[in-house]
Amino acid sequence: MYKSFSVKKVWQIEKMFLSLHQELTNFANICKLNFLYIIRQMTIKEQIIKTIERSDAGSIYFNNSFPKYDDVYVRQILSELCSQRVLTRISNGIYVKPILSKFGVVFPPTNDIVRAIARRDKAKILPTGNTALNQLGLSTQIPMNSEYITSGSAREIKLGNRTIRLKRSVPKNFDYKGELMPTLVQAMKAIGPKNLTDEHIGIIRKLLTDHPEDKTWYKDILLAPAWIRKIVTTLKKEIANEQMD
Repeated sequence: MYKSFSVKKVWQIEKMFLSLHQELTNFANICKLNFLYIIRQMTIKEQIIKTIERSDAGSIYFNNSFPKYDDVYVRQILSELCSQRVLTRISNGIYVKPILSKFGVVFPPTNDIVRAIARRDKAKILPTGNTALNQLGLSTQIPMNSEYITSGSAREIKLGNRTIRLKRSVPKNFDYKGELMPTLVQAMKAIGPKNLTDEHIGIIRKLLTDHPEDKTWYKDILLAPAWIRKIVTTLKKEIANEQMD
């Protein structure tokens, strides 16, 4: 025999089933969103890995090298690739696709690393000290530690037994328009006016001959210290006179 229910009881049962249906629908939607999120994260990871695998050995990556994606998630992927030896961490937040040789992992040239950091930070950099001297051929000694000035943040980067030092400097040092003059000024500062030899002068003369930078030289020379301005101006005049003869 069927049991009869009051209208109120039927309404309560119906309300209970509607509530249960809504909860099940919400649960299904959450599962669907979680599933789509996992699939999307897997797709992002695959895209990042494929990009790195297709890149050249020596390519440099940062946590923000993939701006479409969250930095924290990218860092997790890059760290995972380090554990798989696909990448090598050369400093906090800086990774490189290793250059493999019979002697082991070879790091990219210091200049490549520094330029990559400058691009990331949207900063300007210049070699200074012994690094500037070596780059211009004013010294044959290869410094173990590389020195640069930057308009960005100061930092030190360890590369095995070598160190890259970035020192924050005043904006005036980065106002030069030419490529030779700013590095030449840093190199001549490292030598100093009392230690400048005839050999140095000969090398500087050749640099100025090979890289005249006529469009920027007149403005750039005004930014140089007085003693450097005097030497470089004299050499430029001598070069101009020799070319007229």
